[in-house]
Amino acid sequence: MIQLVASDLDGTILQNDAQHVSPRIFELIMELKRKGILFAAASGRQYSNLRGLFEPVKDEISYIAENGSLCIHKGQVLSRGIIERELGLEILDSIKEYGKCDCFLSCESGGYMDSDNAEFIRHMTEVVKFDIRHVDDLKKIQEPFLKIAVCSFSGTHDMAPFFKDRFHGRINVVTSGNLWVDFIVPDATKGNALSALLDHLHIPVENCMAFGDQYNDVEMLQLAGEGYAMSNAAPGIAYYSDYVTDSVEEVLEDLVSSL
Repeated sequence: MIQLVASDLDGTILQNDAQHVSPRIFELIMELKRKGILFAAASGRQYSNLRGLFEPVKDEISYIAENGSLCIHKGQVLSRGIIERELGLEILDSIKEYGKCDCFLSCESGGYMDSDNAEFIRHMTEVVKFDIRHVDDLKKIQEPFLKIAVCSFSGTHDMAPFFKDRFHGRINVVTSGNLWVDFIVPDATKGNALSALLDHLHIPVENCMAFGDQYNDVEMLQLAGEGYAMSNAAPGIAYYSDYVTDSVEEVLEDLVSSL
């Protein structure tokens, strides 16, 4: 019996670069809750951004933010992953060396960028609408680093191998959507964050349903009793899933109608 549904956002609930969650998803979340099934938004996005996306139900759901680096239920932090500072500074140096991308640094209080790229600034502030502060030098930020992310509007094809080769075995380097490569500590995956949430709620993994489309969703899809890969997912994601679907909404509609 399903007791919790966890879903990725970009490329999963949010299709075709959409930046707004369908009102029907909010209705389904509440219908599921009335039937005893909880919902968790699991994304590479920051916590405050996720709460904004789910504004009508923001206090009714749980959050796995920053690709698993932060798990929050009813305002309580259940797990967090912190990048060791010296490694974080080395990553920032390597991003400057690579040069063909823009960087976003996530901390628990919010996010920071040092880019002067007008397209990136517009994307972050007007399109995805992140809580973000512009600074001269990211290396001067003294808060613990939850996640470091780099964006290239030409895609991840070139930069993902560069950073994976550079930091192999030292930190997880994963694609997130079509534009982003994220650096997260090895144990701060969506799967481990989901496990912490399920433990807190005393829900067995077999009673969890999860949706995803990228390699940052693999651990979550493997953990859940029912894992759904999107039909347009990255190559190989379906291998880690039990099912393939075109629409999260359609699966949730079926789930509601079966109860």
